[in-house]
This record gives sequence, structure tokens and C-alpha cells, in this order.
Amino acid sequence: MEAAASPRRILVAIKRVVDYNVRIRVKPDGSGVVLDGVKLSINPFDAIAIEEALRIKERGRADEVVVATIGPADCQATLRNALAMGAQRALHVVADSPLEPLATARVLLKLVEREQPFLVILGKQAIDDDNNQTGQMLAALWNRPQATFASKVELSETKALVTREVDAGLETLEVDLPAVITTDLRLNEPRFVKLPEIMKAKTKPLATIPLSEVGSAGTPRIKVVRTEPPPGRQRGILVKDAAELFAELHKRGLV
Repeated sequence: MEAAASPRRILVAIKRVVDYNVRIRVKPDGSGVVLDGVKLSINPFDAIAIEEALRIKERGRADEVVVATIGPADCQATLRNALAMGAQRALHVVADSPLEPLATARVLLKLVEREQPFLVILGKQAIDDDNNQTGQMLAALWNRPQATFASKVELSETKALVTREVDAGLETLEVDLPAVITTDLRLNEPRFVKLPEIMKAKTKPLATIPLSEVGSAGTPRIKVVRTEPPPGRQRGILVKDAAELFAELHKRGLV
């Protein structure tokens, strides 16, 4: 009797961030930003990654979509939102403090080794720190190809054809699978989650994994000394016509 083939699995790594519609406020002592009572959501680029994984599954190119995140206990609400979008399972690596990109990539590598996905998708960057490093570091640690800033993804049995935006226009890469893909804004528009899906998500499997089982926070390489809000915008002026605009710009040394 032949052994059953292992499922073609996509692992999607997501991060919880302050919702992009929320106005960020800096703490009075400059020690960080205010998080108490602030709406937290899936990083927008990661929501695009989930949507792309689901579309690949709906086209019959994958059997299962698994989402994973690293964070404190209340991150489970974020994972439930991802399950409501359509993912089948969730993995929650419990970490009380934020991990730097390299430590995050090492934890994700452990999850890759456990889940054996043929594809890992994650957002190109998180909107809170804008590091744009985790996907690349994971590909290097996994020793597999990477295609970043994807605006289009096409899969065959053994390869991925990825269109990405570069300074000169569009670039198309063909990479062998398994691989790491990071998503850009124009790849897709994430679906709207309806109430029945939210209710179903409450019964979907969500595994809790202590950070000690899959890695550690490591030694911090960066220390945030102080957080400050950006300077206020200067008041503008009204000009009557293009000549007056040019004269004002010339007076300020801008032309």
C-alpha cells in the first residue's frame, strides 16, 4: 500500500501592527508609541500575502494554507482574523517582547522545518518598523530562492514565475520551489471577511508554541534610545499665479 502524498502547504507569516488608519501618538516620555486602547490589525502587506495564498489554493495549486505569527498572548485575535479570511490552521509562537528580523527569521525557519511548506509568503515589510528584512533572511537561512516585492505570482508544479516592480519597470523572475515570496501592494486586494467566516474561525485549529521550543529573542542589535514625533508642517502661502510661485521658490533657493 502506497503512503499518502504529503499536502502541498503554504505557510504565511503575519505580524500584528497598529492599524494603518490610526494616528500614531508618541508617549510623553519618548519611550515609544501609545498602544493602550489602540486598534491593532494584520500588517497590510501580510493581509495581501494571506489573500494570495488563498487564491493559489482556490486555483488548486495548494491543499492547505497555514498562518503563523510571533507575539504576546493577545495576538490570537489577529490569527483568528486570518483564519476568518480562509486559512485552515494557525500557529502562534508566544513571545512577550518584539523580535528583531534575524530572530524572527530563525523562528520561522523552525516552523518551516515542522510544516514542510512548498511556499512561504509574507509581506515585503511591516508598517511599524519598515525593516524589509525578514523574508530575505528566511530565504538565506532556509537556503531556498526568494522573489521579493511580488506584484504577480504564477505557479507550476516545480517553479514560481514572479513579476516584481523595480526602478526601471517590471522584472520577471523564475524560481524553483520551495521558495520565499514577499508581497507588494499591487499583487491583490484582500477579501472582505463576513460574519459567518468570523464565527467559523473560532473553531479552526490554533496551536500555541512557546518561543523556547523554536528559538529565542537573541541578543538585541538595536536599542531605541528615544521616539519623537515628526516636526509639524510649516504654514503654506497662497500665490496668485505661476510667476509669483516661481519668484517665491527662487527667493527660497529652491529653483
